[in-house]
Amino acid sequence: MDVANETPFPYENLVVDIPDYPEPGVVFKDITPLIADERGFSACVDAMTQHFLGKGVTKVVGSEARGFLIGTPVAYRLGAGFVPARKPGKLPREVYTQSYALEYGTDELQIHKDALSPDDRVIIVDDLVATAGTALATAKLVEQSGAKILGFSFILELAFLNPREAIGKEYSQEIYSLIKVN
Repeated sequence: MDVANETPFPYENLVVDIPDYPEPGVVFKDITPLIADERGFSACVDAMTQHFLGKGVTKVVGSEARGFLIGTPVAYRLGAGFVPARKPGKLPREVYTQSYALEYGTDELQIHKDALSPDDRVIIVDDLVATAGTALATAKLVEQSGAKILGFSFILELAFLNPREAIGKEYSQEIYSLIKVN
């Protein structure tokens, strides 16, 4: 692992590999030790916030469930609102829905139709980007609302799966990651 954008905090030391989870052949990157560590969690939130500070962010969109954990404090620090992209059946009002492929299956995400407006300037925040399916689905939900995407931000990027290339096929916005796994 290498840390993007040269930082003195050793984020990668607090990420634990769990082999064969959730299924054989998948190495799950567990960030819970990182967010449980008060210095690690603060460093993540500070770095992600600092990177987008002053860029006019009005909303942060994070996908269920770990995107909520990092997206909410980033939104707070940016003085922006937070919009959850949830699994089907979890939101009580009218929703936009987007299907997507995972590296080990398929799923859907939804946001409330009134959560974003064309005046909103959004960053999409999640704990990890692998094949980019979740990030792309979240971006498509933001597009359905008419809001403008400013960028993407992740704690961990599985660079060997080429998520930047996948995102870059559809979006030219910046992708910021704290840790890249090659």
